[in-house]
Amino acid sequence: MEGDPTLRLRVFDLNCWAIRYLSKRRQERIRLIGDMLRQEDFDLVLLQEVWSERDYSDLNVKVGGCYPFSHYFRSGVIGSGLCVFSRFPILDTLLYQYSLNGYPYMLQHGDWFCGKSVGLVIIKISGIIFNIYVTHLHAEYCREKDAYLPHRLVQAWELAQFIRHTSKAADVVLLGGDLNMHPEDVGIRLLRGWTGLQDAFAEATRFEGCEDGCTLVPNNCFTDKSELLPFPLGIRIDYILYKAISSFMVKCEEMKTTTGAAPGTDVPFSDHEAVMATLHIQRQGQAAGATLTTAEPTLADVVTEARTEVGVGLRAAQQQRYSSGRMALLALLLLLLQAVAALGALAGLGAGQPFPKLSFCLLAFLAIGILLLATGLHLFHTMEVKMLQSTEEQMRMVLRTLQERP
Repeated sequence: MEGDPTLRLRVFDLNCWAIRYLSKRRQERIRLIGDMLRQEDFDLVLLQEVWSERDYSDLNVKVGGCYPFSHYFRSGVIGSGLCVFSRFPILDTLLYQYSLNGYPYMLQHGDWFCGKSVGLVIIKISGIIFNIYVTHLHAEYCREKDAYLPHRLVQAWELAQFIRHTSKAADVVLLGGDLNMHPEDVGIRLLRGWTGLQDAFAEATRFEGCEDGCTLVPNNCFTDKSELLPFPLGIRIDYILYKAISSFMVKCEEMKTTTGAAPGTDVPFSDHEAVMATLHIQRQGQAAGATLTTAEPTLADVVTEARTEVGVGLRAAQQQRYSSGRMALLALLLLLLQAVAALGALAGLGAGQPFPKLSFCLLAFLAIGILLLATGLHLFHTMEVKMLQSTEEQMRMVLRTLQERP
């Protein structure tokens, strides 16, 4: 196939929701996913939320005959959950872990412990260099009051920057993953505008699957129906995005999503629907170049909107840093007062009255606990402030450049 001017690439993307001990019917679903991958014989498989390396190994054994090349990306406390299976040799890999990823004290959400990242694999097919990116951004949880929006925007910005700076030698760029953003959200518009990536669903010649391409739908038995009440059809948060960089043209011939339970069973593959795309890659007469496909005035508006949201997050982080610092200072003052009282007792200033050792020790332990907790929070929010400031500054410079261009 070397030198063939045209190529068709079948891509499969799925958030597997495979959390050991927490995800429902996980082992059964992993087996069903493996069966489907083996039967369909895609060229490239991008998976998220494969938190257990044992599940990755089981999948690798099951589908290894169809996908002899694979890679699992490791990061965070429990892992990035990202992995790639390919019919073609993987030439190189790279992982970038996002600088902001929620809060360690929000245990019920747990995103901070996952080490949310973007993984890159480079493959070569018929002489065409593909940069394949797989990622999973921070979840939304509450759309009306989204406390994580600034963090997700930082992740979207870092993802866009990572793609721009690592894809210069590629012919075709492909991004798949759970972006946890609606198609019209500022983060998606920022990512697509700054990278020039096209949406496979919007560009597909043919589509088959859930209405509007939704991947989180209310009729999925694993979905929290209350979260989707404002969206009766569901939401589209899983994407396959692409673009050609050099002398190639990429078109999406067909786009599909799964629609509920796996064939012959009563269980879906995941709480998300899978996304499948057939891409047609063709060589052109002259190089297209790595240019932005979005009009720059529009992109400037998007960057301005994103920068505003990051600024809101920055001010909230500064307030949290101040509050935690003040709490640490008060705990330290309490410890100093206790130390003075203890020294006074030892010096005999409190003679004739018994020294309340138990109460003193309990209060001291409480003050030490508060001091350690508040200091830890202060350090965390200090780092958060720095990352938000850095992103806001980058956006400011980009915005100035866009506005200065004739």
